[in-house]
Amino acid sequence: MTIIALLGNPNSGKTSIFNILTGSNQQVGNWPGVTVERKSGRYKKDKAIIIQDLPGLYSLSPYSLEEQVTRDYLRHTPPDALINIIDSTNLERSLYLSLQLMEFGIPMVLALNMSDLVEKAGKKIDTEKLSYRLGLPIVKTSAIKNRGLDELLMLAKKSPEIYPLDYDHRLEGALSEIGKITKNTNRFDQIKCFEGDTLALSVLTEHQKAEINDIVSISEKIFADDRESIIVNERYDLISQIIRLCVTESDEHNIKFTDQIDRIVTNKWLGLPIFILVMWLVYYLSIQTVGTAATNWINDVLFGQLIPNLAQKLMTAVSIVPWLQDLVLNGIIAGIGAILGFIPQIFVLFFLLGILEDSGYMARVAFIMDRIFRKFGLSGKSFIPMLISSGCGVPGIMSTRTIEQERDRKITIMVTTFMPCSAKLPIIALISGAFFRQATWVAPSAYFLGMGMIILSGIILKKTRMFAGDVSAFIMELPTYHLPQGMTVLKYAFNHAFSFIKRAGTIIFATNVLIWFTSNYSWTLQHVPTAHSILADLGRLIALFFAPLGFGEWRAAVATLTGLIAKETIVGTMGVLYAHDTSSTTQLWQAVGKVYTPLSAYSLLVFNLLCAPCIAAVSTIYKEMGDIKWTIRAVGFQTLVAYTMSFIIYQIGSAIQQQSLSIITILAFITLLIGLYFIFRKGKEPRHELA
Repeated sequence: MTIIALLGNPNSGKTSIFNILTGSNQQVGNWPGVTVERKSGRYKKDKAIIIQDLPGLYSLSPYSLEEQVTRDYLRHTPPDALINIIDSTNLERSLYLSLQLMEFGIPMVLALNMSDLVEKAGKKIDTEKLSYRLGLPIVKTSAIKNRGLDELLMLAKKSPEIYPLDYDHRLEGALSEIGKITKNTNRFDQIKCFEGDTLALSVLTEHQKAEINDIVSISEKIFADDRESIIVNERYDLISQIIRLCVTESDEHNIKFTDQIDRIVTNKWLGLPIFILVMWLVYYLSIQTVGTAATNWINDVLFGQLIPNLAQKLMTAVSIVPWLQDLVLNGIIAGIGAILGFIPQIFVLFFLLGILEDSGYMARVAFIMDRIFRKFGLSGKSFIPMLISSGCGVPGIMSTRTIEQERDRKITIMVTTFMPCSAKLPIIALISGAFFRQATWVAPSAYFLGMGMIILSGIILKKTRMFAGDVSAFIMELPTYHLPQGMTVLKYAFNHAFSFIKRAGTIIFATNVLIWFTSNYSWTLQHVPTAHSILADLGRLIALFFAPLGFGEWRAAVATLTGLIAKETIVGTMGVLYAHDTSSTTQLWQAVGKVYTPLSAYSLLVFNLLCAPCIAAVSTIYKEMGDIKWTIRAVGFQTLVAYTMSFIIYQIGSAIQQQSLSIITILAFITLLIGLYFIFRKGKEPRHELA
C-alpha cells in the first residue's frame, strides 16, 4: 500500500486534482482529536495507492489548526511521497510552502498547475531549469483539462528521496550547531528551533534551549534582524533567485485580463452595485424563469397527477385501508412532493453560484464585502462562512474556525445563518409564487435582507462590551479569472440538490408522517377533521405568539415551529395541512394565497429566514461555541432579531396600507427607534476576556 499526500495553497487546484484522481472512491472524516476535515481516497487506476488531500495552507508555521494538523501528520506519520500542487500564476507564494516541505526530506513531486494561464499572461516557466534548481521532478498539469495527472502519480510512486536547499552559509552554520545540540538531523526541526517555535522547543531541556538562544542571538546580530525574519528573508531571497533563473516575461507592461476586469468589479463605487445586480439575476433565473418551468412540471404533472393517481390505483387494487391511503396521498406524497418540487430551482441556483465561484468572482465579492464590513466592525473573513452558509449553515458555522479573534468568530457564528440556505429556498419560492408572481424583487430581497441583518447585528453586537475590540485583518489571494469547468459546476449543483433530496427522504419524511397523524386525529385518537385535531389545538396556542407578526393562523404557526427541526419541513408541513384543499401541489400556492395577505406572507418569510436555524445547525453552534450558555445566547439572539424584524415590517406596513395607527403600531415604531439607537450609539470599551 502506497500513501501519497497532496499539499498546496488554497485555490491552487489541489482538491480538483484529488477529485479527478480518486473519482468517487473517497472517504471524508476528521483528523484525530480535532475537527479539521480529512479526505482520503484510492487512485481509481490503482487501488493500492491511497491519496490524502491535506488542508490548503500557505506555510507550516502553526498559526491555524489546519497548519498544525498538517505539520504533525508530516512529522509523525509521514506519507510515502508528497505531491506539491503549485499555482503557476503565483509561483513565489507557492514555492515558499515547497521549500518548507523539502525540509522534511519526504520524497516529493511538484505539479505545475494552471501553467496554461501563465502562458496567456505572457510568461514562460522553464520546467527543466526549475526541476534542476530544486532537485525535484516536475510535471505540468491542468485539473480543468485532466492533463499530466497520471504521470504525476507514477513519478510520485517512484520518486527518490530529496534534499533541502542551502541558504546563506552563516545561517547554515547556525542550523548545523542546533542539530548537534538537539541531536536531530531533520532540517525542518532545526529551522523551527532557530525560529523559536513553541512546539519544537517544548521537547528540549532548559540547557538545550539556552544554548540555542545563544546561537540565535549571534545570528540576529550578524543579520541585523529577528530570528523569524531571518528565515523568511532567506527563503524569499532563494525563491527570487529561482524565479529570475526560470521565469521569463514576454511583455512586462501588458496589463493582465484579470486586472482589467478587477478594475471594474472591485471598484470602490461599482463593486457593490455589480454584486447586487449579479445576485438579482441569479435569483431571478432560479426562482422565476428556468427553475420555475421545471418546478411547475414536477408540481402539476409528476406530484399533482402521475404519482398520486398511480399510488391511488395501486392501493385500491390491493385493498389498502382508507386511513393508510390517506397517509400515503395526503401525508407522504403531498408533503414530500411540496418540497421536491423545488429541486429544479435549487439546482439552477447552485449551478449559477457554482459558475460565480469557479470563475473566481466570489473571491472578489469577499474583498468587496471586507471594505464594507470593516466600516461596521466586522472582518471580510466573516463573509466566507456566510458565503458557505448559502449552501448549508452547518459547514458555514464550522468554517468560522479560520477567524483568529474569538470575539469576531462568535459574532460570525451568531449571524451567519441569517443567509438563506438551500433549505430556505422552498419557502422563498412559495411566497414569491403565491403572492408576488410578477415581482422580481422578492427572492433577491431575501438574500440582501439576510446580508443586511448580518451587518446591522454586527454593528449592534460590536458596540457591546462583550464583543468590542479591533477587527481581524483579512488577507486573501484573488485567483485568476478563468472559464468555469462544466463538470465541477454540475457536481457542485448536484451535490446540493442530492443533499436536499436525502434530507427529504429522512427527517422530513418522518416529520410529515407525524404532522399527518396529529392533523387527522383527536386527543382520544379518533379520526377528525383537521380543524379539530391535536395539531390544530396546539397550533392555536402558539399562533397567539405570531399574531402581531401577521400570521397568527394555526397552520402557519405549526409550519414555522417544524422549521426548527429542518427548514425544508415548513413547505412540507403546509403541503400536508393544505392537502385537503388542493388537487395538485401547485395549488398549494392558491390555497395559501387565500389565507394570507402579501404583507403577512412576507412577514412569514422574514421570520423563517432569520429565525434560529435547524437542529443540525444549532448542534454545530454548540460544538463550535463549546458552551451551552453561548448556544442559548446565539439561538435567542437569532429568534429575537427574526421576531423584531417581522413585527416592524408587518405593523408599520399595515399602518401605511390602512393609513391608521394602533397601540401595536406605535409599539412597532418604538421598537424601530430602539433598534436605531443601538445601531448609532457609541460603542463600549472591550473586555479583556470573552467568557
